[in-house]
Amino acid sequence: MPEKMPEKILVDSHCHLDFPDFAEELDDVVQRAREAGIGRMVTISTRVRKFPQVLAVAERFPDVFCSVGTHPHNAHEELDITTQELVKLAGHPKVVAIGEAGLDYFYDNSPREAQAQGLRNHIAAARETGLPLVIHSRDADDDMAEILTEETGKGTFPFVLHCFSSGRALAMTGIELGGYVSFSGILTFNKSQDIRDIARDLPADRLLVETDAPYLAPPPHRGRRNEPSFVVNTARVLAETRGVSEEAIARSTTQNFFRLFSKVPAGELPLDVSS
Repeated sequence: MPEKMPEKILVDSHCHLDFPDFAEELDDVVQRAREAGIGRMVTISTRVRKFPQVLAVAERFPDVFCSVGTHPHNAHEELDITTQELVKLAGHPKVVAIGEAGLDYFYDNSPREAQAQGLRNHIAAARETGLPLVIHSRDADDDMAEILTEETGKGTFPFVLHCFSSGRALAMTGIELGGYVSFSGILTFNKSQDIRDIARDLPADRLLVETDAPYLAPPPHRGRRNEPSFVVNTARVLAETRGVSEEAIARSTTQNFFRLFSKVPAGELPLDVSS
């Protein structure tokens, strides 16, 4: 880490630094994030069977952490991985979240029944470990709300609706159940006024920012590979949308991150993350 961090600290709560897109310049990508004031990055698992690669990235950098889980696109391939296996892998100090798991009816790369079963298995792991579940939801609002409501009735668990692109009703259901909502570069796109309207109205203490890198780069980087340093651009649009300063958004989203991802150490970061 640099000897002196910028005063305005942000967090990229969701990226995929293990993807081949970053292989040739990963050190430079992480350094650019640090220079942009990105104090922590969470690189997200999409296949448990490829978890060693994800963990290796997190172990390589002191400010990078990771999750363990199976993306809904791959749910049918890993239904044999039990909740207890997820719990065991989550015991590693660098593992700070479960997932990403969820429902994706846009691509339907995995049977919907397998996606739902995988999601419930991950919910059980989040409930047992107390680690936040990173939820992927696309074109599946009603079923996602139903599963989250039903599973919360069995016992609460922390979660975030990542890369939010769903409707207002799902956002409000997530908030009512104690969850958080994370916004990616989608928030910045011209066609995303509906998403900005939702972001404007949600409680300030439930908002996160992310890149979902290497995907969804915000302007002025649109069309390029995304990377964690670009979360600054998304945070700027979130601040404009909510009518507050960039410093206020940096402070609130970072505090929210440490509240939800409570296993991540704040360490030397120059801000109060206790509130």
